[in-house]
Amino acid sequence: MKKLFIAATFVLAFMVNVSAQIVTPQASPKAVIEQTVGLTDVKVDYSRPSARGRSVYGELVPFGRMWRTGANANTIVSFSNDVVIGGKTLPAGHYALYTQPKADSWDVIFYNDTNNWGLPEKYDDKKEVLRTSVKPEFLNRNVETFTIGVNNLDNDFGFLEIAWEKTMVAVKFEVPTKATAMKSIETAMSGPSANDLFSAAQYYYQSNGDQAKALGWINQSIAKSGVDAPFYILRQKSLIQAKMGDKKGAIETAKLSLASAEKANNSDYVKMNKDSIQEWGRK
Repeated sequence: MKKLFIAATFVLAFMVNVSAQIVTPQASPKAVIEQTVGLTDVKVDYSRPSARGRSVYGELVPFGRMWRTGANANTIVSFSNDVVIGGKTLPAGHYALYTQPKADSWDVIFYNDTNNWGLPEKYDDKKEVLRTSVKPEFLNRNVETFTIGVNNLDNDFGFLEIAWEKTMVAVKFEVPTKATAMKSIETAMSGPSANDLFSAAQYYYQSNGDQAKALGWINQSIAKSGVDAPFYILRQKSLIQAKMGDKKGAIETAKLSLASAEKANNSDYVKMNKDSIQEWGRK
């Protein structure tokens, strides 16, 4: 019985040892970035090789050849809304990102088959949804590890930046923020709350829309808020008034926002209002 127990223990230990997995770091670690641009969600899922003393462009990544743009499985870029790149529309969806680097220009390609390990065995031109040409930029610093970012953001556009070694390629994409926001505003205006009116006025202010309409909405928001209108709504009204050239009215409203911010112990808005009152009073 004792021998049987020892034998069983040995078999169990052997099975556990066989089933154990060796864990080591990947040579090209995986990365995921997510960024909202305006009202569009952008996601990049990719692997990040490092140069490790190798010369990248022209050698490791030959000029003129198609490149997987990363390592391992496809680099996948996703957009939640249709975007415009180089004057062409790229429908919302998930795309493999391929590039064709050259010394003076890069072709950047969005390919609708994302189930490849690197480049497809048989490349299909019909699966190219969009191709654009971009001039590379020379960096005054070295990027050791391949990096993709979504940067230089605006409500209406962003840049997909590909950087490695001393080269960066920035692909501008435009997002449909205005159309989406306007549709949302039109829907909400059938029975808007104070916050709906504030958001609509704030968007018109930030996007240089009709400031008279923005002022009307912010006044309605204040009216709906009652006697204790929040300092941030009053602050927005003062900004709209200043933008319309009514500095006197803007100062009066900023003083109301200042008093409300002091009551709420919000030091940020206290400072912003004091700075604005001083600035507008000089002009």
